[in-house]
Amino acid sequence: MRIFSGIRPTGDLHLGNYLGAIKQWIPLQQINECVFCIVDLHAITTPYDPKKLQKNILETTAIYLAAGINPEKSIIFVQSQIKEHAELAWLLETITPMGELKRMTQFKEKSEQHKDYINAGLLNYPVLMAADVLLYKGEAVPVGKDQEQHIELMRSLAKKFNQKFGQTFKEPESLILKEGSKIMSLTDPKKKMSKSDEPKSCIFLFDAPEDITKKIMSATTDSGKDIKYNITKKSGISNLLTIYSLLSGKTTQELEKEFKGKNYGEFKKSLAEVVVNYLEPFRRKQKELASREAYIQEILKKGQDRAQIIAKATMQEVKEKMGLV
Repeated sequence: MRIFSGIRPTGDLHLGNYLGAIKQWIPLQQINECVFCIVDLHAITTPYDPKKLQKNILETTAIYLAAGINPEKSIIFVQSQIKEHAELAWLLETITPMGELKRMTQFKEKSEQHKDYINAGLLNYPVLMAADVLLYKGEAVPVGKDQEQHIELMRSLAKKFNQKFGQTFKEPESLILKEGSKIMSLTDPKKKMSKSDEPKSCIFLFDAPEDITKKIMSATTDSGKDIKYNITKKSGISNLLTIYSLLSGKTTQELEKEFKGKNYGEFKKSLAEVVVNYLEPFRRKQKELASREAYIQEILKKGQDRAQIIAKATMQEVKEKMGLV
């Protein structure tokens, strides 16, 4: 099965990005044909610093590699280096109803968040996302729950194109984790973890051990003392239990038994140790890759070459069916 996924190069990635996406990529690449993209065209739909974009692209690639993405098994490349992404997005826009785009939750949220940066690219973001996947005839997309709406549109556009111009695309399925698809803020467990909030609200993958410990020890919990998973009544401790479970391999039920009779402080101290130890290889790999920019660029170039072959073939087919060739 061909899998497609990507992450915006917007600076430091945090634990929520990793647990909600990258972590599930690793086993997928063992038995599937995986295409992992650094989606820089998506990144410029919200405020960004052009001077830092290339640095962020290299850092995001380093995170892919540090997390365990194998460039020999998977295709890793930068979105803007394959012009067919933008080309297919434009063609798909001609069959996309405006009403569908205006109802997208993410557009509403981003427009509210960046009121002075509301642009057509932000509105058309889901169409470009559809083009990203359909260009490679992707069959499945690992996403968080907040992206389900985009996958619905993607499937709708694939179906509409096929009906109008002839069978071309598969309708991609979404692959969503039962746990971890949405890691919440450490300071406000009702909100998704985001680097745009205060620094202590999220754990970055390359945070120093002392910073990780400090953030977890000050994380918002709930009234009461019991360490119980109840996302409705105890959202704070439930979020921490989810993180502990995903990084340790223990179920939340096992953790409840392990910490029965213990207080939040003891639990947090243990969680901090788990997170620090889990992220240690990331910090080590980052230091190694920081001095190997040529190696990262070589991986991206090889990935671009492999992606280009698929993209060109798809666009040739699409243009022929639309009467453009």
